[in-house]
Amino acid sequence: MTGSVRPLLFLDVDGPLIPFGPTWHGRPRRGARLATGTGNPLLARVEPADGPRLAALPCELVWATTWLADANECVAPLLGLPELPVVGIPEDDDGGGRGGVHWKTPLLVDWAAGRPFAWVDDEITAADRDWVAAHHPQRALLHRVDPGRGLTDADFAALDSWLREAR
Repeated sequence: MTGSVRPLLFLDVDGPLIPFGPTWHGRPRRGARLATGTGNPLLARVEPADGPRLAALPCELVWATTWLADANECVAPLLGLPELPVVGIPEDDDGGGRGGVHWKTPLLVDWAAGRPFAWVDDEITAADRDWVAAHHPQRALLHRVDPGRGLTDADFAALDSWLREAR
């Protein structure tokens, strides 16, 4: 892998960036001030400090979320991130997956086109890891985030370490 091609980091929104639990990994969330008036109360759960931490990772960030382009319109500004590429959902996708494989898994492998990638999501399973290992020629990290807590310091440390090794 050449030094000019950085690994990809596919980001889900619901769960990793918008946690569903009451404590949101033990730190006060400041997103509520920024999300006022957006029309979506879940955006108050976005932690603005996660944006600079994501931007500092040695990778190319890509949205992999059912928010699609709305992630750039609604979530990216709260994080201070620029517009990011978005993995689309094929119109003929039934969302059912294959043999327990998440419907996003084959899409991300195709989108990566042989590049190393990490995927942050709260719905990753062993079936997804097995499928990627069998169908992706480069390194891949499928990093499951606890949806009740969202991204934590430990998640950022694991991603940073893996992404630096993947380069």
